[in-house]
Amino acid sequence: MKKVLLGFASIAMAFTLAACGSKTVATTSGGKITQDEYYSSLKDTSNGKQVLQEMIVNKVLEKQYGDKVTKKAVDKQYNTYKDQYGSSFKDVLASNGMTEASLRKQIRSNLLLKEAVKDNDKISSSDLKKEWKSYQPKVTVAQILVSKKSTAEDVIKQLNDGKDFAKLAKKYSTDSSSKNKGGKIAPFDDTNTTLDSDFKNAAFKLDEGKYTTKPVKTQYGYQVIKMIDKPAKGKMYDHTKELKERIWNEDMSDSATLRKVITKVLKKGNVTIKDKDLKNVLDDYLGSSSSSSTSSK
Repeated sequence: MKKVLLGFASIAMAFTLAACGSKTVATTSGGKITQDEYYSSLKDTSNGKQVLQEMIVNKVLEKQYGDKVTKKAVDKQYNTYKDQYGSSFKDVLASNGMTEASLRKQIRSNLLLKEAVKDNDKISSSDLKKEWKSYQPKVTVAQILVSKKSTAEDVIKQLNDGKDFAKLAKKYSTDSSSKNKGGKIAPFDDTNTTLDSDFKNAAFKLDEGKYTTKPVKTQYGYQVIKMIDKPAKGKMYDHTKELKERIWNEDMSDSATLRKVITKVLKKGNVTIKDKDLKNVLDDYLGSSSSSSTSSK
């Protein structure tokens, strides 16, 4: 699973422990380690400074856009990931050093950032026309995933003989998230980055109701794909909302755009760095001017 943008490091929680105080973090045969000692050590590291930077950005985003990101929106994105990985969901989380709670937090942070992008990155008519040229409406397909090419060929032969795709998916597919849904997966378009590119290319070539007559080799194995719903492209003005979403999603992957947006957000955030040793922590966004708003610890 790709960590969502601005993936706040797992040590962020540890950093919050570093509030002023002398509580003991750990004890050893050589003595104890206090929060003050831990804080002093952590703040001198690049990871420590990065975490503080991310925490500041998140606090400011929450203040400015928190009312625009609902629990329902977070749940929707969370469930998309959960459905995508099926029974492997918890294993995927663990392999990325995440928990269900930390994933939800990262999703919220990502949605907050997207609201900032939408607010600060205005879209022109020329932007919409450019995006329209590559626009592909979301399609819905069903798929049967197997490990062997010979199995996929056998499935295709049975389809040619009139067998039901949904029943074959339930019998043969190794994809636990879709096999009991007739092989049906969530609608996607050309901007989808989670599906295998060979899978997408093969799917987009299909007419509605048709299936691939040869196994499609992907990173996951061999797949047989059936096109369930393939909407016509239609007129540009009917898809303005979708086109804007596509542009904003592209912006979310563009570091230069994100830097500009976060800079604007921080300038509105009245940020003051109290620790003189960390006065330059926001220089990546605000330049050396950020140190002018700092004071000694």
